[in-house]
Amino acid sequence: MPNDRQLPGTDMAHYNQSSSPPSCLLAFLVFATLTLGGCQSPLPPLPNPPGPKTAVRLSPGDVIKLSFAEESDLDQVQKIRRDGKVSLPLIGEVTAAGKRVIDFQNQLVSLYEPHLDNPDVLVTLEHGSATVIISGFANKPGAITFDRPTTVYQAIMEAGGVSDYGSASNIHLTRVINGVQRTETINLRQSIRGKPIYPEYVQDGDVIYVSRSLF
Repeated sequence: MPNDRQLPGTDMAHYNQSSSPPSCLLAFLVFATLTLGGCQSPLPPLPNPPGPKTAVRLSPGDVIKLSFAEESDLDQVQKIRRDGKVSLPLIGEVTAAGKRVIDFQNQLVSLYEPHLDNPDVLVTLEHGSATVIISGFANKPGAITFDRPTTVYQAIMEAGGVSDYGSASNIHLTRVINGVQRTETINLRQSIRGKPIYPEYVQDGDVIYVSRSLF
């Protein structure tokens, strides 16, 4: 038999083996993809971030109290409906959600002026709460409700903190601004280490996503 004669199928097997990439190359490509994906530039801060003294804006579910100067019979406590409105005597339905308490109060004074000799009315927020959603790699993801100024760090701690698989340096805060959903990236590692920083405050409707750690 000739020396170069081979068994049937040997050439095809040799070709397949030489044409397939080594396993180490595949592993390198996967690692490079994950690394590049995790090193993307962080998203810039959101405009006009709320602070601890930011004026409260009324929201559906808030309970407000109306106290009239000379018409105590009109005094009442109402809960703002899901559509953002309240139904008031003499003037009917008025939108309250989205307005500061003082702005809503001034609006009511103007609306009651044609109906009352003294239209002065005091509006106070009896009970107000805001809700944010914690998702991703937190220990107890879910909805967090608060009634006082709350930072992103405090909200995540309320959700049990970042899990062992989460990244404290890659937190995504999503907020609806002027009808557009926008997101920024927050690094909480310095807060966890106790370094002084300017905290980021949350507001009603925010969604906080804790990204997965790559290491």
